[in-house]
Amino acid sequence: MRTGTAVEPVPPKKKGLAFSLDSRLLALTGVLVILCVVGSVTRPDQFFTEGNISTILRLAAAIGVVSVGMTFVIIAGGIDLSVGSIVALSSVWLTTLATQSYGPWVMILCGLLVGLGCGLVNGILVSYGKIVPFIATLAMYVSARGLAERISGRRTQVVAEAGFLEFFRGDLLGIPVLIWMFALVFAVGWVVLNRTTFGRRTFAVGGNAEASRLAGINVKRHTALVYGVAGLCCGIAALMVVARTTAGASTNGMLYELDAIAAVVIGGTLLTGGRGSLIGTLIGVLIFTVLSNIFTLNNLDTDIQNIAKGVIIVLAALLQFRSVKKTKTST
Repeated sequence: MRTGTAVEPVPPKKKGLAFSLDSRLLALTGVLVILCVVGSVTRPDQFFTEGNISTILRLAAAIGVVSVGMTFVIIAGGIDLSVGSIVALSSVWLTTLATQSYGPWVMILCGLLVGLGCGLVNGILVSYGKIVPFIATLAMYVSARGLAERISGRRTQVVAEAGFLEFFRGDLLGIPVLIWMFALVFAVGWVVLNRTTFGRRTFAVGGNAEASRLAGINVKRHTALVYGVAGLCCGIAALMVVARTTAGASTNGMLYELDAIAAVVIGGTLLTGGRGSLIGTLIGVLIFTVLSNIFTLNNLDTDIQNIAKGVIIVLAALLQFRSVKKTKTST
């Protein structure tokens, strides 16, 4: 009896959904342009200044890195509510080592490993423990934030000797290093997601986990690794936050999970998994960052800002639902 080689399932290319995704990216770009126009009209002397644009991109960098990891998780059919807490824990761990005079690369490596470890724990709980992603990552959300509070004593830990952070806080070829870091993470994420076996498996697992398993993919291991990617992104984001603020605190990364999920959903990634775009996520991050910047420049309350974010998320979810429904009826 001959045994055949398992063939990995390739996500079906639905023309209708691909067209709707392209249309969505164009629409999102239009929204971003409109927001920039609004910003320039309401604050013509401030919005398009070099300093303000640099501020927008610096603020977008950390949440953008977290959103890259979140895109992988959601495409794989999961969700991660713990990313903000993991950023906090990684930043506190990094600054704690800094106060104990460890070498810079030891601190950076440990910060990244904390993020990676937390992500892998999430993945193991979800895949091998068969715990619903919402519950597993909610538990990590509480635990990581609590551990960060315990380690820091609920105090902001300022890095007195921030020499090793100067590189990350500085510019490279006239562009802030933090933006270069985000660009590098985004580029690597895009290549992995769209040009590698790992990326194809991520789409396949999110589209149909059972079919992927029957095709020979180790779904459990792959799911755990995807959450590990998200955790590693949190570790990188923590380094970026510490570099920008020269401090670690248990309050770092607050609401990052909501901002990241919102950016991913706005960008067109299906909450049900199997479909998504890092380009869309990038535009989603910029939309929310520019929106926040406009509110800040115009001295508007954060309450109004959060309401606006909520409305945008609901509208995006409704458009996503209508797009998927329309695609199903046309096929």
